[in-house]
Amino acid sequence: MSSSEVALLLLGLAVLLAAARALGELFRRLEQPAILGEILAGVLLGPTVLGRVWPEFGLRLFPAEGPLALASSGLSLVAITLFLLVAGMEVDLSTVWRQGRSAVSVAALGIAVPFAIGYVPAFVAPELLGHEGQTSVVVFALFFATALSISALPVIARTLMDLDLYRTEFGMLIIGAAVLNDLIGWTIFAIVLGMIEGEHVGGHGHSIGETLAMTILFVVGVLTVGRWLLHRSIPFVERHSRQGGGVMSFAFILALSCAALTEWIGVHAIFGSFIFGVALGDSSNLREQTRATLERFISLFFAPIFFAGIGSRIDFASHFDWALTLIVIAIACVGKLLGCGLGARLGGVSPRESWAVGFGMNARGAMEIILGLLALEAGLIGQRLFVALVVMAIFTSMLGGPAIKAILRRRGEARRFVDLASRRTFVAPLLAADRFEAIAKLVELAAQEREFDPRTAAQAVAERERIQGTGLPNAVAIPHARLEGLSRPVVAIGISHDGLDFDAADGVRARLVVLVLTPKKDGRAQLEVLSDIARTFETEELTLSAAAAATFDEFERRVRAMRR
Repeated sequence: MSSSEVALLLLGLAVLLAAARALGELFRRLEQPAILGEILAGVLLGPTVLGRVWPEFGLRLFPAEGPLALASSGLSLVAITLFLLVAGMEVDLSTVWRQGRSAVSVAALGIAVPFAIGYVPAFVAPELLGHEGQTSVVVFALFFATALSISALPVIARTLMDLDLYRTEFGMLIIGAAVLNDLIGWTIFAIVLGMIEGEHVGGHGHSIGETLAMTILFVVGVLTVGRWLLHRSIPFVERHSRQGGGVMSFAFILALSCAALTEWIGVHAIFGSFIFGVALGDSSNLREQTRATLERFISLFFAPIFFAGIGSRIDFASHFDWALTLIVIAIACVGKLLGCGLGARLGGVSPRESWAVGFGMNARGAMEIILGLLALEAGLIGQRLFVALVVMAIFTSMLGGPAIKAILRRRGEARRFVDLASRRTFVAPLLAADRFEAIAKLVELAAQEREFDPRTAAQAVAERERIQGTGLPNAVAIPHARLEGLSRPVVAIGISHDGLDFDAADGVRARLVVLVLTPKKDGRAQLEVLSDIARTFETEELTLSAAAAATFDEFERRVRAMRR
């Protein structure tokens, strides 16, 4: 590229990133996903708006072809590859085993029902759903069915975090089901993408059978032997690097290598990065602080560039079809709500919470947009259907949070954590060598207030803690469990002057430890109490103020003053 082209490339990236970050933050303040603002930034700077108002400048800054377009495409590929690394890290395989039958039931029907509901109309009436003849009807129907089956794990996780439900049993059920959903959905899509060119795919002479066999071998190898080697390599890398930088570089190197391998196999590069992210995120040796730093770096630079880049390349106004968009939204929502809701009921979830599970799993978000873009670039779909899929992804992402909140809203006043504690379940200072010793001491205190076996309860809480640390930002930890035979919820509170490591994402040691034990049959009690704790201690200053209390009466006064 010439010097002027390099200058235009850098200027274009700067303008795109500035607009994406600004609008992303605006949408966050409006309590909407940042991705909506990032896509809108691209729409404003692309052919939809800028291309109509000032077409010469728009084409010069974001050309459709030539060296600048090629360089932007390369950067976009790197951005999406690293974004899928973060998406894979959100996948916690242990949550699937812990949720057991319920998660498998939700995930299985959450794939099967939308797949069937999407495949039939796409096969019978493909033109109605935007098929433009680029590929066979069978391949198009398979793609459409897969697109309606997949969920967006990062969006689901963010929605649950915003509702203070992420670390609850309800949240873990949805996350566990979404983990399986993502793994199955992306594997199917990788195969469908490989079918586009017929018997030979990927440009390396591999047949579909060979590609499928190598894909399965890659997934199994990375998630078994690869995961074992990675788990043992992280401590070595940490010992020979500073402040987690070595682990981040190590992760980038392996993610790009796995992406290159799957591209050679014949499936898209992002599939390799996603599977490696699953293996990386599943390692308990990866500290939450390192994980959070990696996620922030990618989310603040690469993700905005990628999603804004989508809007800058597509003319949304010219290719927006109201009828097609409404049909896609209707089929997508009906399939997910029916499939996941039925799966939750078969898994033993109450009818009311089953609907909430369905709306939680219905969020498509970034994953749907990425899947649609890959299909568009591969010639599988046209721009009309792509725009409809983007609108559907945005709509379902915005719908999830308000719907869950409305469904789970308790009639009357919600339970407050401080009302479930007492002088007998409060200790200051809490003296313990680690979080598990602290849990055992708090369980003993709680057993004085309610009748239950403290040993069994301590084991249940510790098991939950090992699966995922319960440290929240702002120096709070919420170890918890749902117990068989417990008649009413009970809360025990401990104040640690030195702080205890509960593996919080911000790396801050917990000064306030709130143990929450609730009846097994009363899932809503846990949701309400844990949400109340998260809302009460929104800043570290509030936590430290409460942690300065020497007695329960003083602690209670300070907490009630915070919520006035």
